Amino acid sequence: MSHSVEHVLIVGAGLAGLRTAEELRRGGYTGELTLLGDENRAPYDRPPLSKQYVRGEIDDTALRPAEFFTEQHIRLRLGVAATGVDTAARRVRLSDGSEAGYDALVIATGLRPRRIPGLPEVSGVHVLRSHSDAHALREHLGSARQAVIVGAGFIGCELAASFRSRGLAVTIVEPQPTPLFAALGEQVGALVARLHETEGVELRCGIGVESLVTEDDSVLATEGDRVRGVRLTDGSVIDADLVVIGIGSVPVTGWLDDSGIPLAAPAEGGGVLTDDTGRTSVPGVWAVGDVAAWPHASGRNKRVEHWTNAGEQAQLLAAALLGADRSAEVQVPYVWSDQYDMKIQVLGIPALADEVQIVEDKGRKFLAHYLRGGELVAVVGASMAGKVMKARAQLAATLRPSATVG
Repeated sequence: MSHSVEHVLIVGAGLAGLRTAEELRRGGYTGELTLLGDENRAPYDRPPLSKQYVRGEIDDTALRPAEFFTEQHIRLRLGVAATGVDTAARRVRLSDGSEAGYDALVIATGLRPRRIPGLPEVSGVHVLRSHSDAHALREHLGSARQAVIVGAGFIGCELAASFRSRGLAVTIVEPQPTPLFAALGEQVGALVARLHETEGVELRCGIGVESLVTEDDSVLATEGDRVRGVRLTDGSVIDADLVVIGIGSVPVTGWLDDSGIPLAAPAEGGGVLTDDTGRTSVPGVWAVGDVAAWPHASGRNKRVEHWTNAGEQAQLLAAALLGADRSAEVQVPYVWSDQYDMKIQVLGIPALADEVQIVEDKGRKFLAHYLRGGELVAVVGASMAGKVMKARAQLAATLRPSATVG
């Protein structure tokens, strides 16, 4: 690079930010390295929050012990958020009124949960993204009896399983025809629905939420009230003393407004546009993880919200930042979800238009192939790890990123 990289500033102290810092040190970078996070907590693992942590089985989800950061000479700056950036001066404005300079800026700010427009802030209603979200939810579980989960994505399904293990009555409300419809389609979604119904979850699919209620079903919830139920768009009311809104997340990019750093359109999922090593079109600026819209096998730039993706991108970004540019190897997207005693694994890129073949269905175990133009593009399995992973090489041959920064 023509600009000397004496200080790398990573904004976002989650998995992607930490992995990038680790890869830079592993690659021989000896300059100043700062990891900036808006939470007062060192980098931690998010997947256990909806499972072991919320159930009270573990307390610590830290990704690295405190001494790691000292040993690796990584400066942790926590409890402060980025509020803006001057890319010409290479300075980031911070929420405490200060600024942080950089030679290379890595954007790793991740996601924030979506909210349902018009719903008031009501006691007993939760979202789940951060450790503090999970802690509040775990505290509430001790007194809760009836839970409504709005949204049957991975988080909603995992929480339903966790809540049932704690003895709560659980209803899932999902406007799509099945759980995990957007991710896996209707056929496989129906198999997931069957699993939850077998475990005693009531599914209300194909319907939405109209409002929250308090005390009785004739009183609309207002700011400061405590939730007592959820009114659906058909007028029915489901009693609940705990509600979780799990309708997806949006990338944290508001602080980049007017920075000149290119962003994908909201209709395309948003995020910071990069090339296939995480480099943006603005000198010295990179992006990684859930907030980053990298070239994708679909032929356009797209964010990929998978745990494994963060580590794979961090390796490529660190190598390129250190001057070891190379063509990105084809990575087969992979995600998993633990629900009850099942591990659902997704390898590849399922799409709603794909032809789906249910290869095996043994109740709590199943395997599905997704075909596009006669080619295998994804495999989904429940408790069939060997058969899912066996398809990795075949899938790698069909997945070739081709989009560019734009």
